[in-house]
Amino acid sequence: MSTTRREVLARTGKAGAAIAFAGSISELFAGTAAAQGLGRDGYGPLVADSDGLLDLPKGFSYSVLSREGDPMRSGEGPVPSNHDGMGAFPGRHGRVHLVRNHENRMDAALGVPTVPGLTYDPAAKGGCTALETGHGRTHGERVAIAGTSTNCAGGPTPWHTWLTCEETEFKAGEEGYTKDHGFIFEVDPYDPRRTGAVPLTAMGRFQHEAIAIDPRHGTVYETEDAFDKPFGLFYRFHPEKPLGGRGSLRAGGELEAMRVPGVPDLSGIQETGASFDGVEWVPVPDPLAKETPIRFQDFGAKGITHAQKLEGCYWGGNCVYFVSSFAKSDEGSAADHFGQIWRYDPKRRRLTLVIVFGPDSDIQLPGAEPDNIALAPSGGLMVCEDGDGAQHVYGLSRRGTVYPMARNRQNIGTPEKPSWGEFAGAEFSPDGGTMYVNCYKPGTTFAITGHWRR
Repeated sequence: MSTTRREVLARTGKAGAAIAFAGSISELFAGTAAAQGLGRDGYGPLVADSDGLLDLPKGFSYSVLSREGDPMRSGEGPVPSNHDGMGAFPGRHGRVHLVRNHENRMDAALGVPTVPGLTYDPAAKGGCTALETGHGRTHGERVAIAGTSTNCAGGPTPWHTWLTCEETEFKAGEEGYTKDHGFIFEVDPYDPRRTGAVPLTAMGRFQHEAIAIDPRHGTVYETEDAFDKPFGLFYRFHPEKPLGGRGSLRAGGELEAMRVPGVPDLSGIQETGASFDGVEWVPVPDPLAKETPIRFQDFGAKGITHAQKLEGCYWGGNCVYFVSSFAKSDEGSAADHFGQIWRYDPKRRRLTLVIVFGPDSDIQLPGAEPDNIALAPSGGLMVCEDGDGAQHVYGLSRRGTVYPMARNRQNIGTPEKPSWGEFAGAEFSPDGGTMYVNCYKPGTTFAITGHWRR
């Protein structure tokens, strides 16, 4: 968890509103279901939770679907640690199927239990669990894939499976792993054994974060959250069998990386609305990174475009949107920022900086380092904050208002030095009546209901 925001605020001495941003908020909802909503400006102040778990506005309530360490209903073991990205899929009789990532490394307190037929590398502790839920209750919970590592985010497919992404690139023999890691895996939320534990190797081996799929052509866009310089790349994958349904991505395809002519580092662009035509897509020399990580590979004399902390990714209208959570010049970025949202238009081959986030004052309020993003039934966005200080899910209306929607009250520090785990995996049920969200630590999955559409 970053301390940069606290340090910057201490230096500037700012006080006042919780967040500053620039750009056209309504732009983010073009062509999406959220564009039909009213884009309300919030639901009122947060009300302190007497149970000390989750503060919400009046009229909203939560139920805890799952907590780290509790026994899974399948009997396969305890609920694993480090709840991260999540997808929600429609089930029968109004139920919803969730696939939840566990960003477990080798030091995880509770790894995903290994299960025959669903385990890739028995030495690894990451993976996914699948929940079946309805009316605020958990009706089933089981291992969906095991033996992977650092499952951070991912994204849904048009055929209702989940692509879980490994945010690592350790190879067999390193850190105790017995197989190479850094892949994407497909998970069937209804019956995980139909997808098993097969890496989609053609989609690249790198520090994956999230994906979004063009529903017209089947192109898969991928973000890379690299830990050090040179920072990550933005990729696209052309499948041999686009939109072919469950298992079709195993047929392979071509992986390319984005080059914006004249822009080696996206953090150097600070003006919202800045657009770049003629975006190029360069074939990745070695997608499996057998000898050299992809971001270090030779992309020719023109180089390739990097960006620090590439995270969330979603498809809206005719474009793909992706997030850079922050950039820090003292870590090697061209400039500092507290969060950017970019739009890429495939038809025009145009990249545009849509939003720039930044804190304006109080680190106890929402305001920096956007991570996971979910389209809300009210006509706006729900954004999981991943900074320091208090941790929120905050709403972003089409009119440009930023408001707190939920606050994590689970103190994982001490009374003298409190600390709160980040939120992750915000996702709405297919009917828009429930928002599901994870608290990363201690691992907790919430179902939040209320007057979302009012």
